[in-house]
Amino acid sequence: ITTDTFLIKENIRNCSNKCNWWLKCNVATNNVCVIEVELVNFIIMSTHLAFITADSEIHYIPSRNVYWKYFAEKKAHLVAVMNTMKDHTEPEPQKKEEELRPRYSSTQTRPPPQSPQHLSPHPSPAVKRPWPNPQIRIIQKLNMRYTWHPRSKRTDTMLRSSEMWKIDRKPEHRCDGRGFGIGELVWGKLRGFSWWPGRIVSWWMTGRSRAAEGTRWVMWFGDGKFSVVCVEKLLPLSSFSNAFHQPTYNKQPMYRKAIYEVLQVASSRAGKPFPSCVSNDDSDSGKSVEMQNRQMIEWANNGFLPSGAKGLEPPPAERNPYTEVDPDLWAEPEAASYTPPPAKKARKSSVEKPKIKEIIDEGTRERLVYEVRQKCRNIEDICISCGSLNVSLEHPLFTGAMCQSCKNCFLECAYQYDDDGYQSYCTICCGGREVLMCGNNNCCRCFCVECVDLLVGPGAAQAAIKEDPWNCYMCGSRNIYGLLRRRDDWPSRLQHFFANNHDQDFEPTKLYAPVAVEKREPIRVLSLFDGIATGLLVLRDLGIQVDRYIASEVCEDSITVGIVRHQGRILYVGDVRNVTRKHIQEWGPFDLVIGGSPCNDLSIVNPARKGLYEGTGRLFFEFYRLLHEARPKDGDDRPFFWLFENVVAMGVSDKRDISRFLECNPVMIDAKEVSAAHRARYFWGNLPGMNRPLTAMANDKLDLQDCLEHGRTAKFGKVRTITTRSNSIKQGKDQHYPVFMNDKEDILWCTEMERVFGFPVHYTDVSNMSRLARQRLLGRSWSVPVIRHLFAPLKDYFACV
Repeated sequence: ITTDTFLIKENIRNCSNKCNWWLKCNVATNNVCVIEVELVNFIIMSTHLAFITADSEIHYIPSRNVYWKYFAEKKAHLVAVMNTMKDHTEPEPQKKEEELRPRYSSTQTRPPPQSPQHLSPHPSPAVKRPWPNPQIRIIQKLNMRYTWHPRSKRTDTMLRSSEMWKIDRKPEHRCDGRGFGIGELVWGKLRGFSWWPGRIVSWWMTGRSRAAEGTRWVMWFGDGKFSVVCVEKLLPLSSFSNAFHQPTYNKQPMYRKAIYEVLQVASSRAGKPFPSCVSNDDSDSGKSVEMQNRQMIEWANNGFLPSGAKGLEPPPAERNPYTEVDPDLWAEPEAASYTPPPAKKARKSSVEKPKIKEIIDEGTRERLVYEVRQKCRNIEDICISCGSLNVSLEHPLFTGAMCQSCKNCFLECAYQYDDDGYQSYCTICCGGREVLMCGNNNCCRCFCVECVDLLVGPGAAQAAIKEDPWNCYMCGSRNIYGLLRRRDDWPSRLQHFFANNHDQDFEPTKLYAPVAVEKREPIRVLSLFDGIATGLLVLRDLGIQVDRYIASEVCEDSITVGIVRHQGRILYVGDVRNVTRKHIQEWGPFDLVIGGSPCNDLSIVNPARKGLYEGTGRLFFEFYRLLHEARPKDGDDRPFFWLFENVVAMGVSDKRDISRFLECNPVMIDAKEVSAAHRARYFWGNLPGMNRPLTAMANDKLDLQDCLEHGRTAKFGKVRTITTRSNSIKQGKDQHYPVFMNDKEDILWCTEMERVFGFPVHYTDVSNMSRLARQRLLGRSWSVPVIRHLFAPLKDYFACV
């Protein structure tokens, strides 16, 4: 190092990619240039800056901001030519000035594709873009004006950055003249998803580099994640009536939270407060939040009157992108926090949250898929749903992996069906607004256009639309479609996926040894939410003697069916909430406690669901309470069994809470394996062999045709889940009736529905009930073959006839 030059080295440590930057400066002329050694994306975790003079004295610069901002900014502004500096140590004759040029010229195509990629409500971390081999070249003359303040050797070695560098910074995003400045409230569109509300933020808030020209950093409301979005995919929040998507609002809690948060900010800026009712009751609090949200949505749909779009502009303090604050602590000061009822409150994870928030680059999945096609990466190493490299397991249906966020989404949405009988979301990514529905009448799967074009190949979606009927990638004759490879063992993998999806570990349930034949006694049963007495029907079919069957039920029609069909063997005790400890002691002891609380407020299919802690969801805790009252006392080692049932399409948090209270994980059983209808359900319990394979018996009717009356023809092999709604009988995307008779379509008759569920014919034909009333009873009931499968091991413990 000569006397008229100094070397500044920024050594970035404690991050996944080491980066070294060298700044060479001629003190005499103040000519500054940068020699780029390596260019990669990085997040600074800790930084030390120093310059070394010719006399080997080291001067430290305490603030990293000046250097960090410049080095990040240069990636988006490679526009100048730097003067060649004379090397005093090794002069080279006739060395010409090297011209600066971007990594990719305007006519040169980047190797990986850059089309936007969808953003999940819970996005995955961004993946660094592969860059060409590093090469040393002069890249840019500084756009900032620096003033060097020399110091004597005798002065303090610690120098203030403000004294060393004076910088004129121009505001972000003003140079391209395309609007959407810092702090503005916007709608952002990412492929495959609804328009999502967000806020334009500075690159400083993300801990990443400055967004390229024509793009903006967006922080999404709801989860606080970041994405780079091109301005063509942005709309001002004032376009609320065009961008707001009601179906997504009905089904996705994260979207509802995002709408609530952005409208809270908008109302504060516009000076339009929406008072909320304060209540100590959780139910009233939840209703208050929902009512306030509806009022704000109505205000937004009407154009944010009276101030309109003008009132949504950010305050001056938010327009400064260089405010010295911690990004994790930054928040809109006037924004009210989203305070939903307890069922929807975020729960703290046992894993420590990362310091830096996750960031999604729109082209992540496209770039990774491109690398897979170029054989530079293994598809099993990426999440084929979102593009994350932070994978946790294999995708159960196709070759590829899945991250934890997409796993949770798959658990919630895989068995969620719309009114047309098809899956609500894509089979691959559990997202998508435009989906392709399989033309196979016995298949109910959907695939979004984005996944099809990306994984199968460009234009594959259009080709599928033209093909009629189109067999999807799950029921097609081939296993391989481009990069989409269907796993040969997907049925067992799917079952294993739901059987081993538990993020909680519990003590193994107590196992009871089979009882000797001579010591077996009749079983005593407490059935909560009994319905039409499916439990008693199955116990009698298995030949197990029933000493006592106490049932809690409030539906008069269900009680009528139980009284008539079981000839007074059931003791009905009314509402479960009125059953006390004294009653349990009076009616007990019990050997088996069964029940399945109403699923209306737990199923994510219901847009007005209230969750586990409100509405009918609270009835689960009545089961939990009475289960503990009925357990044997300490020292009583008699066999005691219990079973709780509910829907699969429930929120992950609700399932986790139920498991935490019951201290065990559920098993998922789909009735399609032993009946002519799809009916996936979770079962918690301690029955022996609950997770054993489900096997059909000789008398099980596996095809719809086997369930029909004479002279009627089934149009489908199996029907979708039959619920209390009349239109659940219709099948396929064209809403066909499932039966053909006398040259026209027909609905399922009640006797045929009873066969589908495994009940005896005319089981619900009592009290002159209408067809719709009988369907409601069946829609709330259990599948008889499934309960028989679960109850069969009880024959080793109780007396049989």
